[in-house]
Amino acid sequence: MWASPGPAYNARMLESLQSLVAPAVMQRLTLLLNHVLSSEAVATAKLQPHSGRRLQLNVVDWPASLPSFPSLVFVITPAGLLEWQSDVSGAAPGVVPDLTVNIQASNPAQMVLQALSGQRPRIDVSGDAALAGDISWLMDNLRWDIQDDIARWVGQGPAHQLGVWANAAKEALAALAQRWRGGASASDKTPPPSTP
Repeated sequence: MWASPGPAYNARMLESLQSLVAPAVMQRLTLLLNHVLSSEAVATAKLQPHSGRRLQLNVVDWPASLPSFPSLVFVITPAGLLEWQSDVSGAAPGVVPDLTVNIQASNPAQMVLQALSGQRPRIDVSGDAALAGDISWLMDNLRWDIQDDIARWVGQGPAHQLGVWANAAKEALAALAQRWRGGASASDKTPPPSTP
């Protein structure tokens, strides 16, 4: 008889790999966020008055079966951009973020589908009211113009066609998400009694 080999992965090895990859991913994410912010002058203008303030993003209820998701702390620069704080533990004791944003992530797949359909995930915000208002405005109004960035590399025609295909895929995924939510809520309801 074959003995059970145990877990499919070594937890320590996964943590080691994550500790190597996470800083590189965070640096790229920060570059992307700053690229999107700097593409709209109004976005950086909204953040400039908050220079030096700390923004902390927490992912709440992240599934334990997935690799852990650390808190993300950013400092707003004088240019109205974000600087990722790689060593949060090295912060001075008692230093609290000016704004904390808790993102509900108990169902990552549903979160992705909501993002594709243009819905904001459920968030809880605490801290400075003025900063919260400006961050909320940015979340509602700022979008990455991927088509414009692609056009710089391949030209307007191919970028436009890729945009058409991407919008069609986005609409199909949004419709799928809507049907999935509708099916889940319909299965929760009991059918009305039939009349003879």
